[in-house]
Amino acid sequence: MKRRTFLQTTAAAATMAAFGTTASAAAPFEKKYANVLGHKMAYVNEGEGRPVVFLHGNPASSYLWRNIIPYVTDRYRAIAPDLMGMGDSDKPAMTETYQESAEYLHAFLDSLDLQDAILVIHDWGSALGWHYARTRPDRISAVAFMEAMAPPFMPLNDVSVLAPEMVEFMMGIRTPGIGEKMILEQNLFLDGFMRHDSGGMSEETMAEYNRPFPTPESRQIILDWPREIPMGGSPSDVHAIVQANSDFVAQSTFPKLMFHVTPGAVITEYAAKWIKKNLTNIESIYLGEGGHFIQEQYPDEIGRGLADWLFRV
Repeated sequence: MKRRTFLQTTAAAATMAAFGTTASAAAPFEKKYANVLGHKMAYVNEGEGRPVVFLHGNPASSYLWRNIIPYVTDRYRAIAPDLMGMGDSDKPAMTETYQESAEYLHAFLDSLDLQDAILVIHDWGSALGWHYARTRPDRISAVAFMEAMAPPFMPLNDVSVLAPEMVEFMMGIRTPGIGEKMILEQNLFLDGFMRHDSGGMSEETMAEYNRPFPTPESRQIILDWPREIPMGGSPSDVHAIVQANSDFVAQSTFPKLMFHVTPGAVITEYAAKWIKKNLTNIESIYLGEGGHFIQEQYPDEIGRGLADWLFRV
């Protein structure tokens, strides 16, 4: 069967959304602030009990989890930081986006003195989350993931595993001069890729995602993140970390839950099958057709599935 393109999936998702629950655009949680290595980090902290830490990626914020967090706060403590440089966190200049983001995030998580915590991870939040679980195994006891950097394809040695239009988009971003025009000037990561992913998002939702990035200068981190996706061994430092993460995930025995869609942007149908066959202590929930920001398309399905799984791990 011919593989669906992202545009075909977007049209199908829009039709599905007309018959199902759509994500609320309201941001229901008041954020708190912590001083982390001399800079302000914003975060959501709701509920009490065993900690469940939600980690977003690029170009999002803790807002990504707004419709999912309420499913867990009756039994658990939900913690959702805005990565440094994103959301309502400070925007210090960073020259090594992954390494410095990891330092900020991991210092913040260490300050919470987490015990028996569960991670819920997506996009770059997955790389940072796997990294944290790998280096602090006494703190993290289970991980739920979706559209995450995971084996068998991460780090990317062969970009042909991605959809052709995704490869074209990524190659443009990584080209000096072209990437600056695409992301800093035209704002294509937010108003192109994100806006039209998984059936499209409302103007109110996109306004909140855009709010922290009003100028080309403020969007620098959105450009820097995709330039650090390890492809063909470069950048070497991030490649080494993501490879260590993938090896760790493949060998781990703690409980894991994967949410996946077709065709997806990071976890493809092939990758999902490989994960279900090869990882230990893995459960999976197939949501249907979708792209990358599946929290916007399937918030209730993810919330219910996550709550059920948390009750058992």
